[in-house]
This record gives sequence, C-alpha cells and structure tokens, in this order.
Amino acid sequence: MAKASLKSVMMVALAEMKDGQEGDIFAQLCAKEELRTKDGKLYFKVGFRDAKREVKFPVWADSTWAVVCRDEWKVGEFYKIRGVYRDTAYGAQLEISKIRAVTTSDEADGFDPLMLRPRSKFEPQAMFDELLALAQQHISPPVRELVLGLFHEHRQALLTWPAATRKHHAFLGGFLEHTLSVAKTALYLADHYGTLYDDMQPPLRKELVIAGAMLHDFGKLREIEERPEGAEYTPAGVLIGHVLQGRDMLREAAGKYALDEETILRLEHILVSHEPAPEWGAAKPPMTAEALLVRYAVEVDTRFQQLYQVLRDEPVDGPLTSAKNVFQQRLFRGLTQK
Repeated sequence: MAKASLKSVMMVALAEMKDGQEGDIFAQLCAKEELRTKDGKLYFKVGFRDAKREVKFPVWADSTWAVVCRDEWKVGEFYKIRGVYRDTAYGAQLEISKIRAVTTSDEADGFDPLMLRPRSKFEPQAMFDELLALAQQHISPPVRELVLGLFHEHRQALLTWPAATRKHHAFLGGFLEHTLSVAKTALYLADHYGTLYDDMQPPLRKELVIAGAMLHDFGKLREIEERPEGAEYTPAGVLIGHVLQGRDMLREAAGKYALDEETILRLEHILVSHEPAPEWGAAKPPMTAEALLVRYAVEVDTRFQQLYQVLRDEPVDGPLTSAKNVFQQRLFRGLTQK
C-alpha cells in the first residue's frame, strides 16, 4: 500500500467534499464485497465513510487498487486517502490516488476514530442529564434510587452507546437519544391517560412508566459491544438478547434497594414486554397499563427514527422514495420534490 506523504493537498472532511474536489481525507472502510457483473467481470464494491457521509463505489479487477483492496483493505479500519470526489449517475464515488492506513502521527492532523463514526446530533451529556432530571422529578424513592444507580454505574458507556447495530439509532449516542425520546413520550402518555382514566383500578403508576421507559433497553449494554468499526452483537446478545439481559440487570440491582415484590414484578414485566414481536426479543405481550404505554412509546420512536433516516438518506430523487428500505414500501416526500 502506498506510503507516500499526503501533506501537499488540503485536509477536508469527506462529508464536505464537492463534485470534482480533490482533498486528503480520513475515512473508515465500512464495506468490501467481492462481486461479478452479469458478464463475469470481477470487482470489489467498497464503502468509505465519515460521521456524515458514506460513499460506495466499485474497484475493478484491472484497476490500480484491485490487489491492495483484496489483500490489505480491512473493513472497520481507518485510512488516509487522497482522492477526487465525484457525483455520478451511479451515485457518489471517490477516485483514489493515494491511500494508506492511519498512524498515530495522523492525530496531529485531526484524526480521531470517534469523529468518523455516525453520531447523535444531540450532545450526549445533555441527554444524560435530562434523563436524570426526569427521574428526579417524576420517580419517588426507592425506584428513583434504582434508576439513578444504574445510570450512574454505566454512565461512561451510555455516553457513546448505540441503541442497535443497524435497525434504529445505530450510531454513537443513539442509546441516550432513543431512551430520552421514549421517556418523554411515555411521560406524555402517562399524564394523558392517567388523567383521562383517573378512576382506573389499579391506578396507573406514572413513576413505573418513566422508570420502565428509562430502563427498557439497558440489556443492550450486554447485548452489543462497541468496537472501532461499529457495534456488534456479543455471544450473549445473540443467544439471549437484550430483553432478558435487561431483566437480569434490573434484578441484580434491585437487591440494593427496599423495593416491594409487586413493584419489582411490574418493572420486570415492562422490560420483557417492550418489544413488538418475538424476533425482536419480546418475551411477553404487555399485560399492565404501564407496560402498554412503554411498549407503544418504544414503537413510535423506533419507527419514526427509521422513517426520518429513509427520507434523509434516500438516493433517488422525486416525490416518492424507492421501496428498498426498512419499511419495504415507498414513502411520499411531496409533490414539490424533484
């Protein structure tokens, strides 16, 4: 792989490059797949990304980079690239003239692996603090101490943790963004239905709705692990999943606090019933008022973030998206879209 210095061309972010612009960039190899055309011509479909843009393009078998692409480029690793950015009829592409793996000396030019990963547009510490404020305001002891204890114990991980590997909020800070949104929606629903049906027996316990919303995905701290190339499932994540591991974490922590049996049971039930289907990890359907509200707060936030992402990233112009998305159907963007 080329070792020449890349100092003579201006450093630029991949996300900021314009059509025809040459620059030196830091990027992560996020995809590499060996394929053949219909007539049997070999090529590698590769993808490079930074925090805000992903560029996928072919490296043909007869090109300058075919051998090093095959033998040396590794998915998940970071590279310093000199290239020209092109907007083409087949999508964005990079014409690479030099490429090498990053070294520690690149830190002087601003290389930071976390800066090349997709991330929440919201500041993680601010989201963390807002969640703690919700707990302080709407949850009473000892449930509040249980929730705050778990958040403080896992604070460092929570500030960067994604909510998933691919399905939704699959970026740095995604866990906090999703959890905060679910908690705020659940709070609204609890206030609305608690007032609307104030004679319900047993009465809706708003504090359990908020606590359950804040803890519903905690098992993902054991289900997935953070790597430089992105989040991946742990063996326990594959074999057990986040729902049951979240219940385990709750039960492990609950012994430190003076919680009555029914409160623990209701919290456990919220965690094991918040997913919509068994293939997503659901162990039980919602069977309490609190679990029902959390279940649908989770569903709304998950699906709406997916819709937002499809509309943001759809490469096809026009009033309708393609059907190649998580919804497996076309979405309407508006008649004024060209």
